[in-house]
Amino acid sequence: MNPVTLLPFIVLIGAMFLMTRSAKKKQAAAAQMRNEMQPGTGIRTIGGMYATVKELHDDTVLLEIAPGVHAIYAKNAIGAVLDDAEYNRIVHGDDDDALDGAVVPDDASSLTEADADEDTSDDAKIDLGKKAEADDAEPTDAESDKKSEGKTDGEADAK
Repeated sequence: MNPVTLLPFIVLIGAMFLMTRSAKKKQAAAAQMRNEMQPGTGIRTIGGMYATVKELHDDTVLLEIAPGVHAIYAKNAIGAVLDDAEYNRIVHGDDDDALDGAVVPDDASSLTEADADEDTSDDAKIDLGKKAEADDAEPTDAESDKKSEGKTDGEADAK
């Protein structure tokens, strides 16, 4: 056979090998992470719940979700094992690494406030309502004739 005809098959087999190899590495790293858990370690489940490991068993883990609240989870449900500083920062709000005094406002009011020096009187006095004269005007005879035909506004001729 010609080597040129075999080249696409060789490339496909090589790509499949590389994909399965990287997936196996990820699975092995996740299994190693789960096996290194110890009681007292903070974890995050694959569902996004944060908890503390209380007991380890072969395929399950006893987690303390809140003080005095325990739940049994499969080891495969553990998404990440967190170090103590990261767990405390997320769960308890401990802020060891302060933002150097940077203040972030809780709302967008600082973005919409106008400076006191600026004169915004032109923008504040725009009237988008109807004029008072238009409300006082009476309908003309042609309009009243149309309404007297027995039709109200919104009715169609077709039935």
